[in-house]
Amino acid sequence: MKLLCAALLAAGLLGTAVRAKERDDGRPRTCFFELLSSRDNKFCRGDLEVVYPELGDVGCTYIPECNQYRQRVSREWSSPRVRYARADKSKKYVLVMVDPDAPSRADPRNRFWRHWLVADIRGTDLRAGTPKGRVLTEYVRPAPPPRSGYHRYQLRLYEQPAHEAVALSAEEQRTPGKEPPGHRVPLPAWL
Repeated sequence: MKLLCAALLAAGLLGTAVRAKERDDGRPRTCFFELLSSRDNKFCRGDLEVVYPELGDVGCTYIPECNQYRQRVSREWSSPRVRYARADKSKKYVLVMVDPDAPSRADPRNRFWRHWLVADIRGTDLRAGTPKGRVLTEYVRPAPPPRSGYHRYQLRLYEQPAHEAVALSAEEQRTPGKEPPGHRVPLPAWL
């Protein structure tokens, strides 16, 4: 399958990525979103929108610490709304969300930990921002281990080949992030 578009959001424990002006009582007044570094931003392409409540489209940005947004993404909010305005209404798509920095960016031995996998998403649903389909991996909120630095959560969208069933092998179902021997990236083999 050909990668159509990808978005990256970064969350974790780096306080320097996003700043907020503080009020007199020390609480943030305004959040400032910053784009990813040029190195990380190379992954982003194709206008994939990733929308969380109160944040708007966070594709290719750092999740700000202000207003407890990072904690809310990790503990409260369900899956983001994902929209791809250029989706072909007559085609189906596959959406996958992975953490290439599991358990840490310094030691990514479980890289590409799968947080979400949905197949058979109709183009009309994707254009509307409601990626309904056949869920192969239930959405797992980003929750990087303490003191592991920030993590880059990648959302990848693929056009699903026509008349082709998408499934996970038994091994892929058991190991959402362990790198199988001989594989560079432990995403399902059909990707």
